[in-house]
Amino acid sequence: MPRPFKKWQVLPHRGLTLVDENLLTVVGNLPMPIGEFPRRMTVARLGDGRLVIFSAIALDEDEMLQIERFGVPAFLVVPSELHRMDAKIWKDRYPRLLVLAPAAAHDKVNEVVRVDATAFNFRDNSVRLITVPGTDEHEMALIVSSASGTTLVLNDLIWNIDERPGFGGWLMKVSGMTGKEPHLPPSLVARRSIRDKPALRYQLATWAALDSLKRIIVSHGDIIEHNPTGVLRDLAAQLAA
Repeated sequence: MPRPFKKWQVLPHRGLTLVDENLLTVVGNLPMPIGEFPRRMTVARLGDGRLVIFSAIALDEDEMLQIERFGVPAFLVVPSELHRMDAKIWKDRYPRLLVLAPAAAHDKVNEVVRVDATAFNFRDNSVRLITVPGTDEHEMALIVSSASGTTLVLNDLIWNIDERPGFGGWLMKVSGMTGKEPHLPPSLVARRSIRDKPALRYQLATWAALDSLKRIIVSHGDIIEHNPTGVLRDLAAQLAA
């Protein structure tokens, strides 16, 4: 992974997308020797207009202003130690941000930017932050509610990157980074993010039972909008195998 940025640096990315009345997202690309690697930032808006930034990505100035028109950046969630690359530069831009990171990632994230809390209650029924059971406190997630349904925002627990052409694409496929369907993370990431399979399996099943689950937003790959409940159940079954 590239080193955390010390100055504002914008890498190639797509445009900001409004996926629900209180949710923005954007996909960026990390240049890697085997090809560009997708990563995603999600922005959730609380009822009072404050914003929760999940897995921050630096954007161009006009897009940052678009985010500011959407609401007031107030919380910066660094969902794991692997997603701290843009954390410092976001905190530098918005010094009043409250930085949140899971307990097991605290020390690594704190090397880049001071962590304010390892758990937090936004006191808002529409956005809930959790440390994911089964990850040994290495992963955070959001549950976001709106009039149209519920969105689950995950980090490295589910990947949904399409297969890529060429030799680099082949390497991504054999390493488990890509696939034709949403899948559990490749083994290198899974060793960091999945520490207790039964506990995570139970959590996936619990999420599958969420009322009005509409989509799953993942940090790596496309948003899962087709049968998200079935995806969660299938992956829970895989953890039981």
